[in-house]
Amino acid sequence: MQTSKCLKISIMKKSILKFLIVVCFIAFSGCDSYLDEDPIGLITKDRIDTEPTAASIISSVNSTYQLLSRTLNVIGQWNWDQGTITRNDFLLQDIASGDMQKKWNPDGDQAWMDEVAAFNFTSMNPGFNGIWSYDYEGISRANQAITTLNNSEVMSSVDMDGATKDRLLGEVYFLRAFYYFDLVNNFGGVPLLTEPLQDFSDAYQVAKRSTQQEIWAQITADLQESVSLLAEQKYSSNAEPWRVSIGAAIAMQAKVNLFQQNWNEVINKVNQLQGYNFYSLDNNYFDPFDVNKEYQENEVIFSYDHVSGLTPSKGNGLSALMGWGFLAPTQNFVDAFEENDPRLEYTVQVAQQQQHKLLGTTDGRYKGNEDSPGNKVYIRYADVLLWKAEAFIENGEIEKGLAIIDQIRTRARNTPKIDGSATPSNALPNYAGTGVSKAEALQILRHERRVELGFESQRFNDLKRWGIAEDVLTNLGKNYQSYNSLYPIPQGEIDRSGGQIEQNPGY
Repeated sequence: MQTSKCLKISIMKKSILKFLIVVCFIAFSGCDSYLDEDPIGLITKDRIDTEPTAASIISSVNSTYQLLSRTLNVIGQWNWDQGTITRNDFLLQDIASGDMQKKWNPDGDQAWMDEVAAFNFTSMNPGFNGIWSYDYEGISRANQAITTLNNSEVMSSVDMDGATKDRLLGEVYFLRAFYYFDLVNNFGGVPLLTEPLQDFSDAYQVAKRSTQQEIWAQITADLQESVSLLAEQKYSSNAEPWRVSIGAAIAMQAKVNLFQQNWNEVINKVNQLQGYNFYSLDNNYFDPFDVNKEYQENEVIFSYDHVSGLTPSKGNGLSALMGWGFLAPTQNFVDAFEENDPRLEYTVQVAQQQQHKLLGTTDGRYKGNEDSPGNKVYIRYADVLLWKAEAFIENGEIEKGLAIIDQIRTRARNTPKIDGSATPSNALPNYAGTGVSKAEALQILRHERRVELGFESQRFNDLKRWGIAEDVLTNLGKNYQSYNSLYPIPQGEIDRSGGQIEQNPGY
């Protein structure tokens, strides 16, 4: 019954001019039962066979963002066993890295999360299916939007000015690159899709893995397209500041070079970004996460805009999980903070069991509210500065790197404690001029990234790219093996491809 449903959807899409959003899952998610439900926020089925309009094209682009959200049940309805309740970066990054544990009080609820935490998982673990599904659904939507926006015949019949078209194209090129960046870091080489699929024949042709190099090349090309199309202004749309901007695209170019250890290019891209003067460190460490300061502060470069009270929902569903006791810090994470570092309690207040940075407030008001308004911050200026600091240190320019780290620490030192009292002036002393070695400077950098970016889903990727994941995680008592630097391809995807998609070694 599910197969016939998939075929019906494919037949309905008679040409690339028609909108078929949920197409990638024909090959990669097998039209599971969640396709019985209308996807949240997408063009409805009765509009699939209509000719595109400006409004439907914009809707298609907007829907491409949705897989970056933490809104509950964007895919399916309470499919815990598929790992799709919400986007699960927190599991594959924060929990896996040893910064976060599943719950404040350990129990048997959702034991598959504990398996990821302990590195005692198999390729059947729902966590991997979840992130794979979210990323490929995002890519599917991006491909549809890109194909339509690049079709001159369609666009000539649509009432849309050239500047708007270019902006929308710049956004979806960025988003496709962003989803592939996540996939290549989690799984290595993956199937590369750059056009909408028409039928099962197309699906089986692409049901094979491209190399990591090919995926990185596509990411690089998409980001270059994005930069060339987006206007040189802080917000690509002042009316909708949540949209991808040229700053976000250049920042992602810097991040790609960081992960490939192209240190000079990291510095060049960050310099290019800084040349626009769009961003700066906020005076208060918590400002980038404060729901009352969204798009009014100076540090956030790219975030997903959660909004309460909309139908369909656009709220931050991760707040519901926190209300159920999920997402607690490990003691090792808490112990990593220096004395009087105010960033600890802005991240998580252990005594009250509140994850302030994730909730968007310091009073816990949204804990348990699946429709909370707190944004998910993906790129902020402090992170970018630390990329540049790392590149300087790796290039042997240690003092330049330490000076940047000191900027981050000075901002933290100048931030009042969460109770409003002043942080002691001798807290978080500067490192520049202390004569540390390159190895010591790298240790400083790694420590600073952990405490500055805690609970922001960066840590596991950092450990892997630094080549220290095995040492760090085995010291935490995890069953980490060297092959765990890549997660297993979801077994269901291998099975549905008829074995054409090969599993990662070790699984």
